[in-house]
Amino acid sequence: MSTSPIKILDAGDPPEHVAIIMDGNGRWAQRRGLPRSAGHKAGAKAVRRTVTAAVELGIPHLTLFGFSSENWRRPQAEVMDLMGLLRLYLRSEIAELRQEGVRLRIIGDRTRFDSDIVDMFDEAEQLTHANTRLNLTVALSYGGRAEIVSAARRLAQAAAREDLDPQRIDEELFARHLFTADLPDPDLLIRTSGEQRISNFLLWQLAYAELVFVDALWPDFDKPHLIDAIADFRGRERRFGGAASVVS
Repeated sequence: MSTSPIKILDAGDPPEHVAIIMDGNGRWAQRRGLPRSAGHKAGAKAVRRTVTAAVELGIPHLTLFGFSSENWRRPQAEVMDLMGLLRLYLRSEIAELRQEGVRLRIIGDRTRFDSDIVDMFDEAEQLTHANTRLNLTVALSYGGRAEIVSAARRLAQAAAREDLDPQRIDEELFARHLFTADLPDPDLLIRTSGEQRISNFLLWQLAYAELVFVDALWPDFDKPHLIDAIADFRGRERRFGGAASVVS
């Protein structure tokens, strides 16, 4: 995958929605004899680079898997470091995101975060709500199975109240009860660090996404990696359960 940026941009529109599982911060730090916190800080810089690259490439929607519901089980010191880094990122980056026309949304279970972080989520979303250049969604305290269960529970509650006829429940209605209700499904999923699994991320939404696995650890991920992943995506035949369709 060595296609140049110019060739990618000339080949047509970019994928409408790119999702990324940001993996490898800990291994990046370990290979350098550094604490895991150093890997997470380097990973935050990769987030900044990737958001900038997505804006430059004209990608309308970018979703990043930042912290899973299972990550709360990590050592308390590491979780505290991650929460401190999250606070720092929200304080330092929101003004730039707003200036660059990036709309930020947070999806996941907010009840497990401290109240000051939840307030920062709300403020960041409000400040960037009108932006349209890039829709940036960050999944935090997120689990795909929990999201599906939550949607099913809300539909069941509506049916129990007789506000909803169960016969009306179809895929479209179900999708409207997910965190991503107003977003298109991802066209392309990228996972870094060479791992080849989706790890409970966007289980419903990734049904027909093309998957690209990148050997680079997340802190090393940069615009050329994103461009190469898009080049790989463009060479795929997308069937959606029907006839083949080559991405162009």
